[in-house]
Amino acid sequence: MYEAMRNALNGISGVHITPYDSAGEVDQSLLHKVVDRIASAGIHNIVTGGNTGEFYAQDLDEVVLGYRIAVEANAGRAKVTAGVGRSGREAIRLAKQAQEAGADALMIHQPPDPFCSPRLVIDYIQQIADSTDLPIIAYARSPGLEPGHFVRLAEIENVVAVKYAVPDPIRLGECIRATQGSPLQWLCGLAESWALPFYACGARGFTSGLVNVAPELSLAIHAALEREAMSEARALVDRIAEFEKMRTFEANGANVTVVKEAMQIQGWPVGPTRAPGVTELSETQREALKEILKGWE
Repeated sequence: MYEAMRNALNGISGVHITPYDSAGEVDQSLLHKVVDRIASAGIHNIVTGGNTGEFYAQDLDEVVLGYRIAVEANAGRAKVTAGVGRSGREAIRLAKQAQEAGADALMIHQPPDPFCSPRLVIDYIQQIADSTDLPIIAYARSPGLEPGHFVRLAEIENVVAVKYAVPDPIRLGECIRATQGSPLQWLCGLAESWALPFYACGARGFTSGLVNVAPELSLAIHAALEREAMSEARALVDRIAEFEKMRTFEANGANVTVVKEAMQIQGWPVGPTRAPGVTELSETQREALKEILKGWE
């Protein structure tokens, strides 16, 4: 089980969006089609309950509904990883429900608690890991997490990987060196644009929200990186640069919004992003996004 998951993590971990209907509820039928599109493209690992899926804007029942639909729509083609988090008790409850839904692995979100101790993030992960035998990917977003913390993390048997989402390749390299000799894997948690420097430091595989819009571009970048064709990978990353830059608007508040609006331009009525994310782009931004998508044709 762990080895198959490790192989999938060397590929693309595609995080699906969550479509909403006109009443603001999860559009279950359309979500099934969104996941089917990602799986049909050949993405290696589908992440449900991720930030691109609006994990923190949903109640727990909606998150679990996403698990169930993702597993069903995937139909065994890719691995399915379920995001869990919030309080320790809620994360353990979600972990159990993800396993019941048929998820292959768990991704533990880093707690957004304003009084979060980096040292005790490892204790938080430990208590969730103790509740399940599923492989676990630890989502690391805080620069406060130091190499020694990851040495402790590597000692947790079912933690197989770190999704590193700190834009600091130097620190990443230090953390990878500190955990050499352990089976802990490292993948780029900052999507395609950061995959090149992270690969150079020893990470492999990356997360992606782009897979909702243009999975073929994400797959092309991955293929180039795996061949160590860095010039080709850089050229492909240049193609998506304006799209990814737009996602950083308003302190990353437009991250999901740009993906969902791009899908709407493509004919997918996925609805708006829930607050506190940017609910919709301006008309000027929308026109710029249309031009970006035309450039990919």
